Amino acid sequence: MNIKETDNQFVAHSYGRFDVALVNGKGSTAYDEQGKEYIDFGSGIGVTAFGFCDGEWKSAVEEQLSKLQHTSNLYYTEPCAKLAELLCEKTGMKKVFFANSGAEANEGAIKFARKYSADKYGSDRHTIITLVNSFHGRTITTLAATGQDVFHKDFLPLTDGFKYCPANDVNALENMIRDDVCAIMFECVQGEGGVNSLDYDFVKAIEKIAKDKDILMICDEVQTGNGRTGRYFAYENFDIMPDIVSTAKGLAGGLPMGAVLFGDKVKDIVTPGSHGSTFGGNPVCAAGALSIVSRIDDAFLNSVSEKSRYIKEFLANVNGVKSVSGMGLMLGIETEKNAKEIADECLKNGLLVLTAKTKVRLLPALNISYDELNKGLKILKEIIEK
Repeated sequence: MNIKETDNQFVAHSYGRFDVALVNGKGSTAYDEQGKEYIDFGSGIGVTAFGFCDGEWKSAVEEQLSKLQHTSNLYYTEPCAKLAELLCEKTGMKKVFFANSGAEANEGAIKFARKYSADKYGSDRHTIITLVNSFHGRTITTLAATGQDVFHKDFLPLTDGFKYCPANDVNALENMIRDDVCAIMFECVQGEGGVNSLDYDFVKAIEKIAKDKDILMICDEVQTGNGRTGRYFAYENFDIMPDIVSTAKGLAGGLPMGAVLFGDKVKDIVTPGSHGSTFGGNPVCAAGALSIVSRIDDAFLNSVSEKSRYIKEFLANVNGVKSVSGMGLMLGIETEKNAKEIADECLKNGLLVLTAKTKVRLLPALNISYDELNKGLKILKEIIEK
């Protein structure tokens, strides 16, 4: 059996896979079993931030593999400690808890928002407001936090204590504030919800309500974080400082890692026994993450923004493109065609793209070369205009 046949027989499919088996890659170019070339505009759903097999990342991971691959969190390790320090230096946050995925990071964020409020006000103050069309993960609690019924229907009853506010509706948000609310959780750009950016004024309204009511602000930066929007975290585009930030995806460049970052107000909320993760902060993953995070400086972030402008200017001249949403290298393209059909046609022509609701979604590697970018955009233009 070939790769696809073996996979179809033995893997439990929770994803509708594209009809291709990728076997190797370099930069933003991948190859299938037959050696066909694909330009990658999806980066593993925003994970391979520096593309396939980046040299510096590969060296860092291999060096750590020759030392220690795992110890558990019962022991100190250098990569974990250094990564936490670097994340705090880059963001102004104070402490970090490491997990293995975005859903785990969001679970931690939810759990500790409730702990902060319970410690200070009692257990009845536990409701968390999230947004309609949000996406926070597929565990039973992060599903409950996700403001999309389509993800809920087969898994009821979900964890209680969540309310959903329409995005950018300040009046609706103000009317939802009650004495039982402990946190407001949001993505600055809703990825799975359609690559929609929140309005600046709405985010500032969240900030004011949170400050006035001692309600925690939780920013879900799982997809938007680690340079994706042209700032280290997307919330920086809105001039706010959250109390809790969750992140994952591009953090470790392709290795499984998530993180919960705590601001000054909640920096001491995590105590021994209050949470845990056997693999969180794994030294190999942390070494990979250090090689990624250390290179995301102002000059690099400017290059992300420049590539974003380049793509938008290109798409403005493509017939059939109705609108482009998102920030940085997290973009959604509304066209006159069906997004899934465009993605399938792109695949046949050597381009990997994603979809979100009715849009074609682009999440290329942050360091994608202009040569690869131009190749991919040429294919995309031909498919949209076809």
